[in-house]
This record gives sequence, structure tokens and C-alpha cells, in this order.
Amino acid sequence: MNEIDRALCVYAEKLTRTPAEMRESDILALRSAGLDDVAIHDATQVISFFNYINRVADALGVEREEFIHSWGEG
Repeated sequence: MNEIDRALCVYAEKLTRTPAEMRESDILALRSAGLDDVAIHDATQVISFFNYINRVADALGVEREEFIHSWGEG
């Protein structure tokens, strides 16, 4: 995994698990990895959308599609 991918994963995990703890240092880490502000904005939008839609699906009891497998499954 390259530095940008690693930084994005760290950022996405923190934004997903503890959004109230996001700080400027999280943005600076992405910039240090090589992302510009447009890329950071776009990544934040995508991460946030998936968090939102997963929470909606969980709240409404939406079942996973049969063709979707968990990581590591066939």
C-alpha cells in the first residue's frame, strides 16, 4: 500500500468511527501524503456518503444484496 492509500485509510477510519475527533492535523496528514485540497474534499465527500447511506440502510433494516460478499469471502 502506498503512502496516499495508507493516509486515506487512516482518515476514512477516523472519520467513520470518531467523526467528532477530526482535527486540522488529519487534513495536514493527507496533504503531507501528497493530496491537494480538491482530492481531500472529494475523499471526504465519498467517505461521508458511504457512512450516511450505511447508517440509513442499518436503521431501516435493509438486507445486503446476495451478490455482495464480505471481504475474504468468495
